[in-house]
Amino acid sequence: MKKNVVWITGASSGIGEALVYEFTKADYKVIISSRKREALESVRLKTKNPEDVFVLPLDLEQSGSFDATVEKAISAFGQIDLLINNGGISQRSLAADTSLDVDRKIMEINYFGTIALSKALLPHFISRKKGHFGVVSSLVGKFGSPYRSSYAGAKHALHGFFDSLRAENFKENIKVTMICPGFIKTNVSINALTGDGTPLNEMDDAQNKGMSTESCAKAIRNGIESNKEEILIGGKETYAVYLKRFFPSLFSKLIRKAKVR
Repeated sequence: MKKNVVWITGASSGIGEALVYEFTKADYKVIISSRKREALESVRLKTKNPEDVFVLPLDLEQSGSFDATVEKAISAFGQIDLLINNGGISQRSLAADTSLDVDRKIMEINYFGTIALSKALLPHFISRKKGHFGVVSSLVGKFGSPYRSSYAGAKHALHGFFDSLRAENFKENIKVTMICPGFIKTNVSINALTGDGTPLNEMDDAQNKGMSTESCAKAIRNGIESNKEEILIGGKETYAVYLKRFFPSLFSKLIRKAKVR
């Protein structure tokens, strides 16, 4: 049987890197993208079958190049069955202290970069009457929290866009899985932007105590292969989604006291 092909963005570290190992172990062919070619090459060489991994550098802020990048991705193995939109950047600053340039940068990478790449690949999925988008959002794509205003806004926007895309392309057999991780032990907080656009360069305590990237990647693959429309991943922080839905006033009281920095 011909192997399925998955394209993973943000694949040079963190959840993305763990996804590369998870899908190669499951005998997929994998296209890996981020801005860092050397880091991608290092990840490729650590996989079970490096010959089944294609390195394709990608900058989510450069959406004008995506049509050409998609052509390269398709030609790597002749098809793409699954795109996991994992690339992005986080935030650690109060809304009042965050410049509009930082708001725009986070939206450009996390939202516009993601939907631009997905729209560039969509005709390939439609022509094959088959395709799957995995979209790494966040629990704060379901609710807002302090120090995450721009990040939460971009992640909320992804849910609206991909819910619409799913409904519009149902007859073309195109699926969407929204992936909402909580605290996962990655460098996301270290690389997160502060109000003036500089990186935080600190590890959040909750992040440091979070779920391993390996466990997160396994949950993501299981959710995608089960064709789930949305998956929540993490520890007790996932309960906040249900608290927000059923007891919004209580949630509001608790979230403003939460230790999120």
